[in-house]
Amino acid sequence: MDFLQELEWRGMLHQQTPGLAELLAQGPQTAYIGFDPTAKSLTIGNYVQIMLLTLWQRAGNTPIVLMGGATGRIGDPSGKDQERQLKSYEELDGNLAAQVEQIKTMLDFEGENAAILVNNLDFYGEMSAIDFLRDVGKTLTINYMLAKDSVKNRIDTGMSFTEFSYQLLQGYDFANLHKDHGCKVQMGGSDQWGNITGGIEFVRRQQSEKVFAVTTPLLTKADGSKFGKSEAGNIWMGADYTSPYEFYQFWLRGDDADLEKFIKYFSLRPRVEMEDMIARIDDNPQSVKRELAEELTERIHGERGLKIAKNVTNILYGRGATPEDLAELDAPTLLSLDGKIDTFRVPLASFVAGSPIIDFLADDTEALASKSEAKRAIKGNAISINKEKITSEEKSVTTGDLLHDKFLLLENGKKRKYLVIAE
Repeated sequence: MDFLQELEWRGMLHQQTPGLAELLAQGPQTAYIGFDPTAKSLTIGNYVQIMLLTLWQRAGNTPIVLMGGATGRIGDPSGKDQERQLKSYEELDGNLAAQVEQIKTMLDFEGENAAILVNNLDFYGEMSAIDFLRDVGKTLTINYMLAKDSVKNRIDTGMSFTEFSYQLLQGYDFANLHKDHGCKVQMGGSDQWGNITGGIEFVRRQQSEKVFAVTTPLLTKADGSKFGKSEAGNIWMGADYTSPYEFYQFWLRGDDADLEKFIKYFSLRPRVEMEDMIARIDDNPQSVKRELAEELTERIHGERGLKIAKNVTNILYGRGATPEDLAELDAPTLLSLDGKIDTFRVPLASFVAGSPIIDFLADDTEALASKSEAKRAIKGNAISINKEKITSEEKSVTTGDLLHDKFLLLENGKKRKYLVIAE
């Protein structure tokens, strides 16, 4: 794979410094991307950069994942219109550890060009403030740093020396990776171009070496909104924050106009298969979305995550779902349905005592407007609890009906589905 040609075909090449193609023609190289631990999980917005590292590695090069144990303590001012709230060291360290576990599942850390994991806090742990000012602060001039958009855009609203120094840390990161690992390329999103070129200048001045950069465009959706956002907020890559079902649904519910872009950015199928998917978008976009959703959900959440996602989708929207399908769902997945479908909260005491099904439908949940309607629904074979038809008015709903001692799926006909949570 020719790395730059691959990026061009995928629409993922935004900027590059002169000479990068000639460098890559010389043989395998090393590049890095930095990730600041601002949250416990990466988002699918971050996954654009993971894909960049993946394609770099697949082209025979060595990727470095630089975790921002130090830069995360400072805060990147790029794209920010005000000073950010600093997080505690304990929170940042916890975030970093969680992100590392995610990244380890996405890149190959074994083999000939195994990915390398570095924490930039290691560069500064033994450094005093005086050493930092002499060895790092002396390298770039104030005039050079003030010319960066991340600084110019904040001059009027104000910027602390803390955030002003971020580009010094990022430049020193590049210098250390170049010295320790022979890293000659920094990659990232287009919003990082100022920081990245600052790093190039830093290495030039401190080490008299030429290094390079490449960035991807910021990925936005057809309606202009930010990629990785839904009505509910960020789409996270951690199952504790965005369930496999919600992750799967994000791709299924996307705009048809975004589908070709998403395939090119995120699919790792052979190009001929991607081209075939793209060719089928006009005739059957939902089928293509399903293929992409399955590929990405399995890659991020594994076979079990994909199975759970498909089970929930079938339970809520499909036909033929069984009680066994429902029983396979874990508690976090069931809890993630809260608000996605109509939800009733019922005191646990009602289940302990045993609630007659008519009372349960009309009073405990109010899924039916009256007891007479509840009786008619049961006689009409319309009521199901946990995918099992209720045929008798003598049925009582008890704790034995609860999944994970807390949840119950109630259905009235094919379309009206309710999550019941015992509290």
